[in-house]
Amino acid sequence: MAARFEEAARTGRTLPPVRVQGYFRVWPHIVREQWERLAADDQPRHYYPPSPAAIDRMLETMRWVQWLDVDHRPLVWMRAQGDEWRYIAKRYACCVKTVQRRWQRAMQTVVDRLNGGKQVGRV
Repeated sequence: MAARFEEAARTGRTLPPVRVQGYFRVWPHIVREQWERLAADDQPRHYYPPSPAAIDRMLETMRWVQWLDVDHRPLVWMRAQGDEWRYIAKRYACCVKTVQRRWQRAMQTVVDRLNGGKQVGRV
């Protein structure tokens, strides 16, 4: 279950950025020398668009988030993005074990809903 949330976060990061439509440059592209490109701070990002199947899985996973409590939603996404338990615990102002239990409860909520509301194997 957690792997699906991690894949959804990874897919969301690989989507191209949203830009304002209708604006464009009329100036020609500046061709820079090799030494100028090496000194540049920002390197060009190469986005490899996700497959349509990955986007469908991401959208399905995002629908699962609606089943969670409002307090648990950011917790699940922070963990899916790879944030450490320690950082999440500081954000929620509680200990690491409490955050882990809340995350486990959120995952169990999703599993229960996917199993048709049956509460099997409660931890």
